[in-house]
Amino acid sequence: MMIDEASPSQGLTLWLTGLSGAGKSTIAAGVAEELRRRGERLEWLDGDELRRAFAGTLGFSREDRFESIRRAVYIASLLNRHGVTVIVSMISPYRDMRDFARAELPRFMEIYVDCPIEVCEARDVKGLYRKARRGEIPAFTGISDPYEIPIAPDLTLRTAERSVDDCVAAVMERLSGQCTSMLNS
Repeated sequence: MMIDEASPSQGLTLWLTGLSGAGKSTIAAGVAEELRRRGERLEWLDGDELRRAFAGTLGFSREDRFESIRRAVYIASLLNRHGVTVIVSMISPYRDMRDFARAELPRFMEIYVDCPIEVCEARDVKGLYRKARRGEIPAFTGISDPYEIPIAPDLTLRTAERSVDDCVAAVMERLSGQCTSMLNS
């Protein structure tokens, strides 16, 4: 995480990546609640909501997914420039997409929400994995499209082994351990 190179007023981006159903949004909500409680200026960009609002015409090809990531990075960058901490929860399945985000966002923390696909499928209330396995959803990450596991994330959260509260606490601990002036700078 390259924190000290940016202006002290530059916001931070927490980028949660992982399979559908891994717990990205649940953890993001918990971290957002904790950061707001601490008085942090914060926005949360959720992949599903971003797709509905800004990427409705995009499909799930590699190029379209990258365009969706570019849009999220652009929004995060605008907010960061104004001192806002941004939490992004997006599958972001390819390493080059996450590398792009890291290169564009000076204060960036990649958080890998690691969960076995079997557990993700068991948690899937929308039935997306079942539809993907039946071929009804093409290019579904983890089934018919790859998910490239992060090589060196700033933090890994194993959600099949840890509670949501424990994962949120791990993020907060990592934030406070990285740089005392990271929050409220």
